[in-house]
Amino acid sequence: MAVRSILHYPEPLLKQISKPVTSFDVALKQLAEDMAETMYGEPGIGLAAPQVGELIRLIVIDCSGKENPPDLIVALNPRIVAKEGSCCEEEGCLSVPEFYANVHRYTKVTMAYQDVDGIEQQREAEGLLAVAMQHEIDHLQGILFVDHLSPLKKSMFRKKYKKLMQQREEA
Repeated sequence: MAVRSILHYPEPLLKQISKPVTSFDVALKQLAEDMAETMYGEPGIGLAAPQVGELIRLIVIDCSGKENPPDLIVALNPRIVAKEGSCCEEEGCLSVPEFYANVHRYTKVTMAYQDVDGIEQQREAEGLLAVAMQHEIDHLQGILFVDHLSPLKKSMFRKKYKKLMQQREEA
């Protein structure tokens, strides 16, 4: 396994749409393992393949927290097949470090996907896991959580983020 570098906003690759996974081979399993190791090494609960420079429809998620046993979900070609409710929760992203914003999402979703062997699966989720699923699937469509913000908040984000990154470089 290997920790991968995470791409950061405004990397153009993060805005591209990922291609479906059609080959469930050893290289794919290795990428999934690398992504999980990368996610666990960061303060994150999810990671999408585009965030590590791979434009394929693969996400990893684990919302179990450090005090519980791991509950890693490796989902290929994921899609939301049922949704209900509405919530507005604070989100962050490993590709947009040090910035958080409230985003409107569904409170309960069902995600259909394939596992690393290509077998169809479904997972129903509420709360944080439902939000994480929607957030990571957005990445596969070239959508970042900041794209859900109002034009005014997006403008404020760009200014604040630019300042944050300048401070980070100076440190």
